[in-house]
Amino acid sequence: LKTGFLKWKPDYDSAATEYGKAAVAFKNAKQFDQAREACLREAEAHENNKALFHAAKAYEQAGMMLKEMQRLPEAVPLIEKASMMYLENGTPDTAAIALERAGKLIENVSPEKAVQLYQQAAAVFENEERLRQALEMLGKASRLLVRGRRLDEAALSLQKEKSIYKEIENYPTCYKKTIAQVLVHLHRNDYVAAERCVRESYSIPGFNGSEDCAALEQLLEGYDQQDQDQVSEVCNLPLFKYMDNDYAKLGLTLVVPGGGIKKKSPNATQDKARGPATVGSHAEEEEDEYSGGLC
Repeated sequence: LKTGFLKWKPDYDSAATEYGKAAVAFKNAKQFDQAREACLREAEAHENNKALFHAAKAYEQAGMMLKEMQRLPEAVPLIEKASMMYLENGTPDTAAIALERAGKLIENVSPEKAVQLYQQAAAVFENEERLRQALEMLGKASRLLVRGRRLDEAALSLQKEKSIYKEIENYPTCYKKTIAQVLVHLHRNDYVAAERCVRESYSIPGFNGSEDCAALEQLLEGYDQQDQDQVSEVCNLPLFKYMDNDYAKLGLTLVVPGGGIKKKSPNATQDKARGPATVGSHAEEEEDEYSGGLC
């Protein structure tokens, strides 16, 4: 990097190579702080040399060194910076992968930041029309939002997922996303939104008449009638239980408003008042209509 009478410009390319070698040596020696410093100097040399892709790689490596030191919140900004450089360099796929990697790193420490990173990665993939990868990122964001009980945002994220699945004509997954949406809306105590969600899904080919549709109609009916038994019965169907864990938990913990007391029919209430013996006799009389005259 030094200049002199015969060397007017620093040789950034060679300097970057040497810093890269130093970073590898420090990493092998488990001296991660020195390795991080070497990576940052390598990145700076590449930037001065206008080699954005290589600079981004070095910043990403610096982030990985911080990961090794369990300094995750410091690692994420470096990887975000790397992803921005990948975008500037015209390699959006690599940028999205870097954002996903950062999301995975921070997921258990800061789910809010992880959601933001997954959504950014999804946006990059969507701009590149790589919709399946975008859906994978959106799915991770939706599940984290549900896990963190950020249900308003989860409802919007699920709607986004569903619209893309509809666009690529993956209709069976649209049905599953509708179930997840309804569960989220009911946990928000928004029956109207849940009902509207099902009604809008009738436009999806094959939804009307599917077992998903029948189960959701039963669920909404039970919720509307404050029938906890019916709601629990529907939420224990394999259709609900074998969804992603975060959505399955929503089903298993769904409680109808009003204490969840099942509304009894007037006849059932009268039978209960008569007592079990009378109800039993009444049933026997119905079974044998020729037993008149016997008590």
